Amino acid sequence: MGLEEEIDAIEEEIRNTPYNKSTEAHIGRLKSKLAEKKEKLENQSGSGGGGGYAVEKHGDASVALVGFPSVGKSTLVNSLTNADSEVGSYEFTTLNVNPGMLEYNGADIQILDVPGLIEGAAGGRGGGKEVLSVVRSADLIAFVLSPFEIEQYARLRKELYDIKIRVDQQPPNVTIRKKHKDGIRVTSAADQDLDEKTITDILREHGYVNADVNLGEKLDMDRLIDGIMDNRVYLPSITIVNKADLIDPGYKETVFENLREHDLDPEEVTFISAEKEKGLEAFKERIWKQLGLIRVYMDKPGRGVDWEEPLVVPEGSSIDDALSKLGSEMDERFRFARVRGESAKHDGQQVGREHELADEDVLKLVLRK
Repeated sequence: MGLEEEIDAIEEEIRNTPYNKSTEAHIGRLKSKLAEKKEKLENQSGSGGGGGYAVEKHGDASVALVGFPSVGKSTLVNSLTNADSEVGSYEFTTLNVNPGMLEYNGADIQILDVPGLIEGAAGGRGGGKEVLSVVRSADLIAFVLSPFEIEQYARLRKELYDIKIRVDQQPPNVTIRKKHKDGIRVTSAADQDLDEKTITDILREHGYVNADVNLGEKLDMDRLIDGIMDNRVYLPSITIVNKADLIDPGYKETVFENLREHDLDPEEVTFISAEKEKGLEAFKERIWKQLGLIRVYMDKPGRGVDWEEPLVVPEGSSIDDALSKLGSEMDERFRFARVRGESAKHDGQQVGREHELADEDVLKLVLRK
C-alpha cells in the first residue's frame, strides 16, 4: 500500500470513528499518524511548501490575493498596481503568479495575483500545491469573493488549512523540551479537555519518548498537533467582495446574511468593484491597517527630513530593527539616535538601539566616522 492509499485509509477511519472519551486517544493517534504521513508524502514529491512558483519578494510587505477562478483578481491587481496580468471572462485565465507593486503611504506593497484555486488544490489539482506555496510566503492573505458565491470562503480556507496555512490564528503555546529519561511529563497553564493519556499518545506518535511538555493554553487535538509539528504558517487575512456594482439593492441583505453564516462581519468586509475602480481606497487602507506597518522619516545630514520616502517597518520595531533594514554600514557605525514624534518623551530625545519607534516618527542617526 502506497502513502496516498495509507492516508486515504486513515482519513476514512477517522471519519468512521465516533468521537467520545473512550475513542479520544485512538483518534489522536490516528490524526498524528495522518499528519506525519502527509508530511512524508509532501517531502517525497518536493511540494512541502518550499517549492512552487518562484516569486522573488520585493518591497516592504506582500499580499496574496486568494480566490477561485473568475472572481476578478487579475482586474483587481491591475487596478491597484503596475502589473499587467492577462484578463479574460473565462476560467483559468491567470496561469502564472503575477506580482505588482502597490505604492501606499510611502510603502511598496507587493500584490501577488495568484492563479485561481480550484477545490482539491492542496491535493495537487490544477497545480494547486505550487500556487499555495506562494501564499505561504506572503505577509497577508486577501480573500477575494464573488457576491453570488460567498460559500467559496469556507472552501478556500479549507484548501489553505490542508497545506498547513493557519488563517487568523496565533501559533499554539506549546513548549517541548527533550530529555534523556523519565518519560513524558505534561504540565498545563489551563484546564484541558484532552486527557493526559491522549496528549502523551499524540506526543509518542510524533517520536517523543522523554520530554517535558508545557501547554500554555487550552488546546484541542488539532491545535496540539500543530504545536508539535511546528511547521505551520500563521497568516492574517482580510476579505473583499468584488463585483459589488452587480449587487441589486434587494439582494444586498442576502449577501450580508451569507457573510454572517461564514462568521464574516459585513462591516469588516470591503466591498469593491475592480472593473469600475470603486472601493479601492478602502481596500488599500484595510491592507495597510492589517499589515501593521509604520512610517519613519529619516532626518538626513545636510538634507533635512525626507518626507517623500519613509523607512517602512512593522509596528513594534526598534531602532535596532530600523538599522537592520538600512544596512550593515549604518548598523556598524551607529552611536545613538535622536527621535521626535509620538515615541519620544521630548523632541530630539537621545535613544539607543532598544527604543521602540511609532508611526511618523522622525529619526536622526548619529554615526561614527
